[in-house]
Amino acid sequence: MLSDLLTSFITFFTVIDPIGTIPVFIAITAAAKPELRRKIATKAAIVAASVLLFFIFVGEVILDAIDIPLPAFQIAGGIVLFLFALTMIFGDSKPKEEISQVDDKETEDKAIFPLAMPSLASPGAIMAAILLTENNKHAVLDQGLTALMMLVVVFIAWVLMVASNKLFKYIGNGGAAIISRVMGLLLTAVAVTNVLNGIREFF
Repeated sequence: MLSDLLTSFITFFTVIDPIGTIPVFIAITAAAKPELRRKIATKAAIVAASVLLFFIFVGEVILDAIDIPLPAFQIAGGIVLFLFALTMIFGDSKPKEEISQVDDKETEDKAIFPLAMPSLASPGAIMAAILLTENNKHAVLDQGLTALMMLVVVFIAWVLMVASNKLFKYIGNGGAAIISRVMGLLLTAVAVTNVLNGIREFF
């Protein structure tokens, strides 16, 4: 039980990447007052948590409705997670990539884009939410605990965003980029494991 919780926490921490979100948050709230910054951080965390909870509880039902076996989705999800991890390792770092998407003229709500999505509730996080709550493998209690681990990670992200000014002085863009790449390396191992487990169950 403890090892499963730890696995869920590490997986969500890797795909959500709260530390890599700090430079994104600082960039889009640079001119905002402290009260507004806190409001943006809170709204982003609530929206991201809601999106991920939706896929935790409804994602597999949607797959069943369109007749996609979970092992096939697990293989596909593992491949997507792997590709996502490669972009974290070899592509632009998360801060640089997502800061470049910020446009004050086109973005109506910065808390939703790019903070809630795709920074927190990323495609990798959505895939992980579905794969970690498979109904055939996990009881309702286990799925609830997995959802709790996701909420804990989102809460950590909220805390880091609120305290972003102080933290960013220590890690900087370079530090956040390094941490993001380490998270990507860990995610590749999680992705390969999902692919191998999916292949084993499918055949």
